[in-house]
Amino acid sequence: MRLIKLDGCKTGTRLGKSVYQENGRVLLTKGTYLTDSLIRKLMNFNVFTVYVEDEMSEGIEIVDSIPEELRVEAMNVITEGLDDIAGLNPHRSKLEQMAKSGRAVRSLQKIYKDILGSLTENRTALNLLATTKVYENHVYTHSLNVSIYACQLAIENGLPLKNIEEIGLGAMLHDLGKIYIPKEILNKPGKLTEEEYEQMKSHCELGFDHLKKIHELPLTVAHCALQHHERMDGMGYPRGLQSSEIHKYAKILSVADVFDAVTSHREYRSAMLPHQGLEILYSGSGTQFDRQQVQLFKNCIAIYPPGLTVKLNDGRTGIVSKYNFHAVGRPEIRILTDEDGQESAPYEIDLSLKEYLTVEIVEADALL
Repeated sequence: MRLIKLDGCKTGTRLGKSVYQENGRVLLTKGTYLTDSLIRKLMNFNVFTVYVEDEMSEGIEIVDSIPEELRVEAMNVITEGLDDIAGLNPHRSKLEQMAKSGRAVRSLQKIYKDILGSLTENRTALNLLATTKVYENHVYTHSLNVSIYACQLAIENGLPLKNIEEIGLGAMLHDLGKIYIPKEILNKPGKLTEEEYEQMKSHCELGFDHLKKIHELPLTVAHCALQHHERMDGMGYPRGLQSSEIHKYAKILSVADVFDAVTSHREYRSAMLPHQGLEILYSGSGTQFDRQQVQLFKNCIAIYPPGLTVKLNDGRTGIVSKYNFHAVGRPEIRILTDEDGQESAPYEIDLSLKEYLTVEIVEADALL
């Protein structure tokens, strides 16, 4: 199985992984042979890449970070939970809203324990590219993804279970304040005006002010919402806190938040690949992000996940066939072309044993 860009997909290509809508409904099932009309349908749903099965990628396994059924359940719980906690229904009494918030918090705690259990049991490098899903609301999707990344990073920190669960809940709720921001600002494809940017920045304090009033939540969860845009150099917002003033939970969330933001598709830009997202983190290490958290995060993700097409510095092209846990940036590659770009009989090489070789270019459609 391999990942390719949908706009380069040919009629007759066999789908390797099912494509889901946000509510869990299957849009296209694994094994479907794509036609022009099906390709157009996926494009209309803003699907940019798909996993396909073909001869050149036979035997390459793509492992989900968490089971698809759990991801679908988590998306539904988060969507309903954030809306209930935000309390946007004007017809509810204060007591009804308190009861709704309490039930939502308990549901979020339960689903996060399930996510934590799955990640602890499977202990694989995170590869959220492996999920092919249509997303209609980026706030809910982002909240789930950040909770998964933050969970793995908290585990990598060696934190106690209680702290990991608090970080997970804080990650799920860190962008609660965005529910109060107008959609035309949230989804604006161009640059925000100064006034719009100030309104967008207010989501941190809006979320904090709401979450700190919910008795079922530790105050640290509210501080995740307040501090996740603070920077180590004091140039963040809303309070301009510096390194030692920022809560450790927020330092973890900051890394997870930015990584998911830059590696996710938006209406106004394409997603970066994992290694490019990691470069963003390294470029801000020590100024925007905590150095230790950036270094630990590298161990959490699949920088070059299986199924990705790569080009080596000697000109050969192939597909990542296996992730190396002992050398996270040096996977095993199934070579398919020679140095001149001519097709060759497939063979495997392990980059951890070939120090003179590097991954020079990554292209999802280089082998089409």
